[in-house]
Amino acid sequence: MTPEVRDCAQCGAGFEPRREHARFCSALCRITWNRHHASGQPIADTPLSWSLSALQDTAERLCKAGNMSLPEALALISEAVWWVTLVDATMIRYHHDAYDRALADLAPAERKLTEGTFTGLRFVRNCMGYYVAPADFIQPQQDSFGGNAPVAFWTWQQPPVPVPGMLPQRPGRSTAWANSRYLHYRAYLVGRPVGETIRHAAGYLVQLATAFQPGGALQGRRSLVYKRE
Repeated sequence: MTPEVRDCAQCGAGFEPRREHARFCSALCRITWNRHHASGQPIADTPLSWSLSALQDTAERLCKAGNMSLPEALALISEAVWWVTLVDATMIRYHHDAYDRALADLAPAERKLTEGTFTGLRFVRNCMGYYVAPADFIQPQQDSFGGNAPVAFWTWQQPPVPVPGMLPQRPGRSTAWANSRYLHYRAYLVGRPVGETIRHAAGYLVQLATAFQPGGALQGRRSLVYKRE
């Protein structure tokens, strides 16, 4: 397979990325770009801050949702996935160094789980409703009375095996990242409760955002805890 080559976002030189979201050919280019853009700046009262609030609200609604119909549940899950991946992409783009430092501070197993979770959610975002029907991603669970359990306890299920053309690609990129997202979805999401996955991802992003807030705390932060009925 021909190695993928990208153009550095700072100097324009071609380089082979070692990570999926790599945008720079060197640490110097990354630092230079960050100095001239928004990295490290407070995020209060910015679009990112509003997106974080929307993410919290959606994750909280999902974790507290009771018995819902399949269409209602799929709409809520899709919304949560969209907000998680939107905020994640924004943090990577504008707070890249802080994002990497936060990952590096995690224990190895926790870092692997966090990276795998986000990569799997990117696969869901890119495929759900476009290449795979939303219902093919989600397995409803039953409560002790035989009805639908709360949405947070529904689980991710194995979607149909990808066929050529199913995995979305960005122009100029190889199939490696698309295949990686699919494999991470299988390894880190399949069989896990949807609420657990969204809570983990949203919790990481909210915690990361505290570094850019006055006093080190995100205003209006809420705990994303859910209990099985």
